[in-house]
Amino acid sequence: MITIKNLIKNYGKLEVIKGMDLLIKSGGIFAILGPNGSGKTTLIKSILGMVIPNHGEITLDGSSVIQKHAYRKDIDYLPQIANFPNNLTVTELIKMVKDLRNKSTREDMLIRLFGLEDFLNKKLGNLSGGTRQKVNLVLAFMFDSSLVILDEPTSGLDPVSLIRLKRLILDEKARGKTVLITSHIMEFVEEMSDEIVFLLDGKIHFQGTTVELKQKTGKPDLEQAIAAILMDEDV
Repeated sequence: MITIKNLIKNYGKLEVIKGMDLLIKSGGIFAILGPNGSGKTTLIKSILGMVIPNHGEITLDGSSVIQKHAYRKDIDYLPQIANFPNNLTVTELIKMVKDLRNKSTREDMLIRLFGLEDFLNKKLGNLSGGTRQKVNLVLAFMFDSSLVILDEPTSGLDPVSLIRLKRLILDEKARGKTVLITSHIMEFVEEMSDEIVFLLDGKIHFQGTTVELKQKTGKPDLEQAIAAILMDEDV
């Protein structure tokens, strides 16, 4: 369970997160949504310990994470842009990350799932964007942690890999994991998420299911419901 209380983050005079309170229960798929500048990246990086808030509290399963690091071993993270060393092969990168974290892994299953067998000895700089994203997914899921944070996980994926990613995320949910997702693909969010948290100007403007948001806005799909919030149609 992730509990956030009165979270505030400023960058100079710019207040990016404005006294945010948020509860994310253990188990399930949660989408963190919002336009650019809404605070969602800062929120995620605060949970990961990559950003130190100016004020407030973040707890993971009852323990504070502020200015601590040991808890990160139980979080798997997929960054939106993975800056891999171009001179390493896929196998070398996987080995390097395994050595850094020193946890049991399941990369063989993920390599087969995303069809990377023929790319293991190729240098990362020679891979297409879609193949690099598959490598990114292997690194994100291979440590089998209880909390998984995925920033734009569908980027560059072909239809078959997208289907396999969806199946993998649902399997993780079935095993009791908590999955946080950010995505601009509303169809993917609507299909996958149990709950959405919509941020705007550093505050939470909605938290609940996609069905509840569509009912609240009177819109037929998630994309139009989000647009209604952005246009402030009496939501």
